[in-house]
Amino acid sequence: MESRTKRRLSPGELDGLARRALGAGVRSSAELTDGFANAVWRLTLDDGREVVLKLSPPPELEQLSYERHLLRTEARACELAAAAGVPVAALLATGFDDPVLGGDYLVLGMLDGVAWNAVTPAVLPAGAEAALRRELGRHLARFNTVTGDVFGYPHAGITGATWRQAYLAMAGALLADVERYPTPLPLPPAEIAAVLAAASPALDEVTTPHLVHFDVWAGNVFLDLTGTPRIQAIIDHERAFWGDPLAEFVTPTIFAELREDDPLLAGYREVTPLELTPAARVRLDLYRAYLYLILLVENGPRQYPEAEYARLRDASTTALTEVLDRLARTGS
Repeated sequence: MESRTKRRLSPGELDGLARRALGAGVRSSAELTDGFANAVWRLTLDDGREVVLKLSPPPELEQLSYERHLLRTEARACELAAAAGVPVAALLATGFDDPVLGGDYLVLGMLDGVAWNAVTPAVLPAGAEAALRRELGRHLARFNTVTGDVFGYPHAGITGATWRQAYLAMAGALLADVERYPTPLPLPPAEIAAVLAAASPALDEVTTPHLVHFDVWAGNVFLDLTGTPRIQAIIDHERAFWGDPLAEFVTPTIFAELREDDPLLAGYREVTPLELTPAARVRLDLYRAYLYLILLVENGPRQYPEAEYARLRDASTTALTEVLDRLARTGS
C-alpha cells in the first residue's frame, strides 16, 4: 500500500547501498508494494544474487512512538526466530544509522515461494488450508519459546517491569500519539485508557517476557507450493515485542474470534500447552483492542490512500467498538 513513510531511492542510490552492504552492484530493481510502512525493494545484483532491501522511513518523518527503530527490532527478532527453528528469510546484512542513507536498512535473502494471501484456496489440494494453518501454529509456538529480560519494546524505549505495566505503557504511547495525529476513535483516548486499565489485572498471569511477532497475517507467510504445500518462511518481524504468547493469535484471527477447533490452535498445542480460560479471553480482547488501535492511529503518519484504506479503517473501528464494550463489562 502507498504510504508517506516509504522512502524513495534512485537507481544510483540503490546501487551504492548494495555495494556498501554486499560488495556487489545492482543490475535491476523493483519496488515491492504490499507492505504498509517500510519501503521494500527486490534487487538483482550484478553477481546474480537476488535479495530484498528494506529501508527505514526518512529520518525527518515522525512515526508512532512504538515504531522507533523498527528495522532493529526486525533484525533481532529474525535472528532469534531462526535460532528457535522458525523458517525465516536469511538476514544477509544490516546497516543502522548508515551515514549515506541517513537511516537503517536490512538486506534479506529473496524467497522463491508465494505469499499466502496471493494463493486462492481453489489451487490448494483438499485439506491443505487446515494443514498449513496447523503448521503455522507450530511455528508460532516455537517463535514464542524465545524469552527475554524485559516486557515491551526495548528498541523503542517502551517497556515495563511487569507485563501489565508494559501493556499499559504500549497502549498509552499509542493513545498519546493521537494528540500528534488526530484520529477518529469510538471513545476519547482517556476513556479508552480507562477501559484498558480496568481490565488489565488479567495480564498479571503473564510473568515471563516471550517474543511475539504480532503481525502474522497471510501476507507475511510465504508458501512453498512445489510439492505438498508447506510454509517456507514467516517474514516482517518489525512489530515484534516481548510479552504474552497469547497475543500471537490476534492477527491470524483478525476481526474474528479464536475458536477451539481452529487448526492454528491445535498446531500450537503440539509444541506447548495453551488453555483458553476466561482470563485468557480477557487478555485476548486487550490485545485485539491494541491491534485495532494501531490500525487506526497509524494512518496519521502514513496517510494511506482513502480508497485503499477505507475498508480496513471501518472494520477496525467496528471491531474496536465491540471489544471495548466487552472489556468495559469485564472491568466494571
